[in-house]
Formats: sequence, C-alpha cells, structure tokens
Amino acid sequence: MSVTITPAVLQDIADLRQLYFDVYGHGYPVPLGSDPAEMRRLITDPHTHWLVARRAGSDEPAGSVVVQTDPGTRIGKLVGLAVHPGHRHGGLAGRLTAAGCADALATGTVDSVYATVRVVTEGPQHVVVRNGFRPLGLMPNAVEVAGCESLALFVRYADGVLERRETVTRVPEPLAPLLAAAEAVAEVGYAEVGSAGARPVGTADTAPATPATTAMEIVAARSFVRRRFLERFPDPADRFFPLHSPNAILTPEDGAFEVYADLDPAARSCSLIAVHPHPAAMAHALEPLMAVVRRTGADYVETLLPLSDTTGLGAFLAAGFVPSALYPAMRRVGDRFHDYVVLSRTNRQIDFRTAVVSPLVRPYLSAYVRAWTATYLPLHEVVS
Repeated sequence: MSVTITPAVLQDIADLRQLYFDVYGHGYPVPLGSDPAEMRRLITDPHTHWLVARRAGSDEPAGSVVVQTDPGTRIGKLVGLAVHPGHRHGGLAGRLTAAGCADALATGTVDSVYATVRVVTEGPQHVVVRNGFRPLGLMPNAVEVAGCESLALFVRYADGVLERRETVTRVPEPLAPLLAAAEAVAEVGYAEVGSAGARPVGTADTAPATPATTAMEIVAARSFVRRRFLERFPDPADRFFPLHSPNAILTPEDGAFEVYADLDPAARSCSLIAVHPHPAAMAHALEPLMAVVRRTGADYVETLLPLSDTTGLGAFLAAGFVPSALYPAMRRVGDRFHDYVVLSRTNRQIDFRTAVVSPLVRPYLSAYVRAWTATYLPLHEVVS
C-alpha cells in the first residue's frame, strides 16, 4: 500500500494517539504519543517538524516521526518514530527518518540531529545509520518502556560541521575506551588526545564541605526552578543542555550546592543539567542525592559536560558516574564546535541479555563495561 508523507495537523491528534498505542501499547514514555496538550503544542511549534505517513486515499496514519529543534543551540532531536505494524518491512521508517531530518536541516538553523535508539531490536539502529547517523554511545538502563531498557546514541551532522571541531588534547583516563570506540566506528578522530590522569576523590580543589551523609531536599516547583536557574546561570554557556529544562532542584539542608535536574517519572530517568556553584561541590554527596532521585521513581541519572572540562569530568567520575556516550561538535561557539560527553549512573542491576546491539554499537558496550569495571570493580581489590 502506498503512502504520502505530509506535516501533521491538529486534526491528526486522535489518530496519532491510536497509532502510538498500536505500536507501543501503554508503555510509551514520551508525551508526544499520549498527551493531547503536548501534541497540540508540538504540532503548532514552528521549531518542531512533525511528519505523518498517510495511507493512500485516507488520512489514517501509517507512521509518524518528530524532529524537535532548538535554534538557540542549533541542535535537533529525532523522536517519536513509529510505523504501524501493518506497514513494516517496506522501508517506511527510513523514509520518515530521511524526510524529518531533511526538513530540519534545510532550515539552516540546525548543525546536528541526534537520536536515542532502543536496543530491543537491531532494526531501528540500521534505519538511522542508513540515514547518515553515526553511532556514538550506549546508555544502559536509560529508560522505562517495556521494562528497563538501554539506549544507543546516534548523531547526524550538517555538512562541514565535524571539520570545525576544537581540539581537545587531554581527558581523564577513564574516557579513553569511549574515545577509542568513537574513532573506530564513527570515524571521529581522537588520536591526539592524551590522558590527564584520574582525579581521586578528596583532592583539595574538588572536595566539598558537605558530608556524604547529609540530608537532601527536593524543590519541584517548575516555574520557581526555572526562574532560579536563570538567576544562577545568566550565561547561556553555563546552562548548555539542549532540549532539556530543569523542573527540580536537589540541595542539602545547608544549601552548600544546588543541582538542577530534569526529572522524567514516566521514563524513570533524571538529567542533571547544572550544579551551582560547580560540579565538584556535589561530588561527595552523590549517595544522598541519588537516594532523593530514587524516591522520585528515577533509576537512571545522566549529565552532560564538555570533553575539555577535566575538572568537572573528574568530579563526576569520582562520584561513580561512567562515560557512556560522546557528542562530537555538539556546541557551536562562533565558527567552531566543541565536543561533549554523556556520563551516567544507574541504580538498577545492568543486564544486557535482552539487548540486541548491532556491530556498530558493540564497541561502545565494551567501552562501557571496561569503564564500569574500573569504577566499581577495581582489579587491585579483586586480587587482594
């Protein structure tokens, strides 16, 4: 059966909700497939490209894809790719992906588009790779869909972006396996990068005054959090976390630091967007912070830092975070681009037995296992 691909309109909302239910059942953790108000907002948003594949002679959707963009950071995200079970195996997922990315990149306001792909089957991984996306990492236990699942990161770039990356010469040693994987499978060069060594817990410039057993509080008033976030971080460079905004503040009772977080109860995940006054301030208080996050229902926590920020990376590595993914040329400054790294920590036992990892993602699985082992199972402790 032939289909046509056209922009979504408000009259599609009911049919699109049914499409996402047919594909995912009740387990889809993204509001764009279930929340009519959010769907209405996205369809009318000039920075969102929502395309629908329609059956010939009918307005009934056979598939859907959304590319959300942030003109301020010049980044897009591919989300909501769904093809009705009756239209699979005909290349429709690839056509939708190609059309959504083409629309976003054609505006000239987007330098890259990323996708976080479930690894329950290989199919979606191949779809994005065939459409010019590069595999760049694996985030274990990142989302709750049909149980606890891992996501793989893929990124597609506008022409000429990767050629204008700023060089990073030294990174903390635990990032070496991740960089080697990116060089091997994504053809992103890191041969010139050397090791800055590991940053031990408790060094003079990273150890905060807050004890590790301190009680933590959470403030979850979205509007207040947003206003305070802008007050604490007036420079946009200090609050760089594309397509995320904080909805909660995590802080000890003495107010020694404030962690701004985007909590997603449906996905059972949490993104740490920024730390005031600096990431090292919370390094020794991670356990009580993670306990507060667990009480919200989130089992997975991630953060995003510049690859050049050895101090910030060292603080999170010392706090038990594991390098999970790279985003080369993520942030544009003038005519140059800066690399970023995703670090994550999960409260659940990691189990890859149900993951279907394609050959292009497998090196990231190996890199994560090596980094996790070095963090939580030091060989000298096993030997002793």
